Amino acid sequence: MDRNEVTKKIIAAKVRDKMSWAAIAEKIGQSKEWTTAAMLGQMTFDAKQAAVAKELFGLTDEETAWLQIVPYKGSLPTPVPADPLIYRWYEIVSVYGATIKELIHEEFGDGIMSAIDFSMDITREADPKGDRVNVVLSGKFLPYKQY
Repeated sequence: MDRNEVTKKIIAAKVRDKMSWAAIAEKIGQSKEWTTAAMLGQMTFDAKQAAVAKELFGLTDEETAWLQIVPYKGSLPTPVPADPLIYRWYEIVSVYGATIKELIHEEFGDGIMSAIDFSMDITREADPKGDRVNVVLSGKFLPYKQY
């Protein structure tokens, strides 16, 4: 048994029971973004969250224990970029890419976010703890066609 097997069981139950990430998040008590990442094996559950997941997905005690172990973050098996700033983007996509994909597909259906019909806005946000980088990405949704 490993965390990937638990993730597969969670996804199978979600599909079988026609659950949405937002509904699961409401029961877990966290945002849909964090909850989705957690369910996909990228975050660590506390005991209360793990107990809710156990009930939602019919997990065993062993499977529930795997939810509470710090995961190996990053699910994309690609070479790691060397540039520190680009590496951080790689890290974001590695940790949250599957979550972004799941949530876009849940909201829009089977397709992609265009990087051609696309806009991006990067701004500085003042913060007493250190300025923050605010990045807004906006791409047209392009559904896959049937033929």
